[in-house]
Amino acid sequence: MTEIVNYEPKYASAFKELNEAWITKYFEMEDSDRKMLDDPQGYIIDKGGAILIALLDKKPVGTCALIKMKDNVYELAKMAVSPEAQGNQIGYKIGLATIEKAKELKAKKVYLETNSILKPAISLYYKLGFKDVEGYDSPYNRCNVQMEIEI
Repeated sequence: MTEIVNYEPKYASAFKELNEAWITKYFEMEDSDRKMLDDPQGYIIDKGGAILIALLDKKPVGTCALIKMKDNVYELAKMAVSPEAQGNQIGYKIGLATIEKAKELKAKKVYLETNSILKPAISLYYKLGFKDVEGYDSPYNRCNVQMEIEI
């Protein structure tokens, strides 16, 4: 059974490991990644953001963060699903839950950055209602696709 829960400090290592796995598979870890993954509480939660954790049979298998960018605008970031849990619609479920969490936080827009080689992720974002945009400054070298959804 899949359950989506709010981040608690006990999930810090899962948040870091799930994200490091996909980042190092396709790219290189960057300073921005390390800052966020080493201190999710300080970097995301304490600044008005949120992190959700997907549990499959009580085990953390997915994650997604909302980082507060400015009033009513959040970045969807650090979405990851463990390879062994893929195929269970966990990405879609945590994506929907993240959009709902953005509504709770009074977001007007949710923005994300990705890379064109991550085709399954981009398909998921379109399925969730995101549309292509341009013009945001990115702290990541790997970012070549920007998307947002108005809430």
